[in-house]
Amino acid sequence: MEISASANPPVCKAIDYQKFLYQQRKKAKEQKANASKVVVKEIRFGPQTDEHDFQFKLKHAQSFLEEGCKVKAYVFFRGRSILFSEQGEKLLLRFVLELKDYGKAEQMPKLEGKRMIMMIAPIGKKK
Repeated sequence: MEISASANPPVCKAIDYQKFLYQQRKKAKEQKANASKVVVKEIRFGPQTDEHDFQFKLKHAQSFLEEGCKVKAYVFFRGRSILFSEQGEKLLLRFVLELKDYGKAEQMPKLEGKRMIMMIAPIGKKK
C-alpha cells in the first residue's frame, strides 16, 4: 500500500489486505451511524382553520424547525370542501410566510388527491 506518493522515493507499506478491508467496512459503518437522520413532522389543517388554531399550529411548527426537523404542512379536504382548494393554498402560503425566519419552502403547495401538501425545511439550527 502506498502511503506517501509525493515523497522521494515514494513510501510504501506491506499490509494484510483482509484487515484493510475490515477496517474500511468498519469506518463506513461508523460514518453511516453518525449521519443525521431527517425527521419529518406533520401539521394538518382544514380549509376553514380558525385564527387561534392557526397560531397554535404555527408555534408547534416553529419549535419543530428550531429542533432541525422538516415540517410537512397539509390541508385535508373532506367531501365538497375540495371546492375551496384556493383557500387551502392561501392558508399554506400564509403559513410559510409566518415561518420565514425559521424555515423555507422546499416545495410549493401541491394538490395530491384530497390533500394539499407543502414541505418546509429548517434554515439552520440556532444556538
